[in-house]
Amino acid sequence: MTDHVREETAGRSPVTEAPLPLPLEFEAHYLTNQEAFHEYALFILHTNDRAERAVHRAFLEILRHWDDLLVEPDLQEQTWQIMRRVVIDDLIGTLRENLATMDSGIGLYPALSKLPPRQFDAIVLRYIAKYDTKHIAWYMGLSPSTVNHHCRRAQDRLAPVYRNATCPMKKEDTL
Repeated sequence: MTDHVREETAGRSPVTEAPLPLPLEFEAHYLTNQEAFHEYALFILHTNDRAERAVHRAFLEILRHWDDLLVEPDLQEQTWQIMRRVVIDDLIGTLRENLATMDSGIGLYPALSKLPPRQFDAIVLRYIAKYDTKHIAWYMGLSPSTVNHHCRRAQDRLAPVYRNATCPMKKEDTL
């Protein structure tokens, strides 16, 4: 058996390549939450591969901050925020990349893709995903007034695109 393992690893020791042991509390947290995290990611990201990658990234981040998270008053809330941020970052990151190449006729999509991250997230969640300020604040981990600030700043940055448009805008087209 030992010779067979050595042949398969081509001179590498499987013992030295084994992962380090995880904290027992982290393993318990993973087992307790992995399924719910995956269902959430799958609902938002629509494919199993993307959901699995997002959950994996979230748990790696949770593990990196595990000692600090253990002293937080609400471990579950803190780890859920990490999971939510990773999923939303994946979703919005893909959208941002796609927007840069899309044509709106007036240059809106490329302009959106150039917004700073928080302004982009706030605009996308408000006007594309149709979330209200309270939900956007929850997703982004910000206060509602800060979300409104980011939306106003983004609208200021996008205003020249609308002013330079050659076609008249309808009221429902404005951000």
